[in-house]
Amino acid sequence: MVPQQERRDPRYISALRNFDAASRFFRKQNYAKAQEIFKKLASSAPPELAERAKLHLRLCQSRTERPSPRPKTAIDCYVMGVAELNRRNLESAFGHLDRADKLEPKREHIQYALAAAYALQGDSESALNYLRAAIELRPANSLQARQDEDFASLAADLRFQALVHSNGNLIPKFPKLYGD
Repeated sequence: MVPQQERRDPRYISALRNFDAASRFFRKQNYAKAQEIFKKLASSAPPELAERAKLHLRLCQSRTERPSPRPKTAIDCYVMGVAELNRRNLESAFGHLDRADKLEPKREHIQYALAAAYALQGDSESALNYLRAAIELRPANSLQARQDEDFASLAADLRFQALVHSNGNLIPKFPKLYGD
């Protein structure tokens, strides 16, 4: 219970008004705005309101941190995989890109993204295999790979150089990689 004297305090009245405003945003499911106000209240309001604000703040966070639905199509998986690749979250990127590849095998953009992921992981053999497939499907990928920083770890590899400078005319096969 809040003492009568504290209820007259202008800071308490202001905090109470802000709490009410945040509660309205919460009820309207505008969790971002509610979270912003509850966060301020949790650190600056009188103790009773601060505790209630912290509770509501956790509720806002749990409502906004729901996992997104699992992608269903190859393009959705590819987009999620590339987003994770750009964040350098390789484990998640592989999961999405592998699923995209299973849903639509032999898509050049998926092969290219897998090549980049393997290059970033340091698996040059797999990276070269996927890159070769991507270039076979779309020769312009050789030019793109030359300029792509994701392949920096392969820049000195003679197999990579031969592959990206082939321009799709003569794509070298590497017996070590392909068992040919």
